[in-house]
Amino acid sequence: MSDTSGRAALLRRIRAWLVLFVVCLVLSGVTAFPLVHELRWTEAALRALSAPEYLPGLTGWIEHVRDGLDTVDARYPFVLYGTDWLAFAHLVIAVAFLGPYRDPVRNIWVVEFGMIACAGVIPLALVCGPLRGIPFGWTLIDMSFGIFGVIPLHVVRRDIKRLAALTPNPWTAPAA
Repeated sequence: MSDTSGRAALLRRIRAWLVLFVVCLVLSGVTAFPLVHELRWTEAALRALSAPEYLPGLTGWIEHVRDGLDTVDARYPFVLYGTDWLAFAHLVIAVAFLGPYRDPVRNIWVVEFGMIACAGVIPLALVCGPLRGIPFGWTLIDMSFGIFGVIPLHVVRRDIKRLAALTPNPWTAPAA
């Protein structure tokens, strides 16, 4: 494989992983907008699947959270404005990954920033989860976002390093 075709293949792979990461980030963000409705739908789906019989802890927790969100929505809707900002932050961070998509070598720092953010999910969940009364199993689910998020970013970072090695002067070469 020539350097040119190897470079092009690496660039395609980097971009594919970045697209996957951005799609997941956007989905994670947009699902923070309709929380009240999502919890109602989730609770209805669990009941339709007879989950209360088989997973009473899960359905009890979903019902508790849905009840809390219904109360907040009815009496203190401004509190949900915080989750709107959470959603917006996800979307803004997703936009930042356009830089590495366009020019991975120059913008590797965005990928590294994302990896640091993924690592930060774990202590945040471990500290804030118990403070907010979140069950430990749910805290593990929250931590998994950081773990699963860092995997594609690690692959992208490794491939960007390979791409940089194939690029004679990565600071002057345009992205393919």
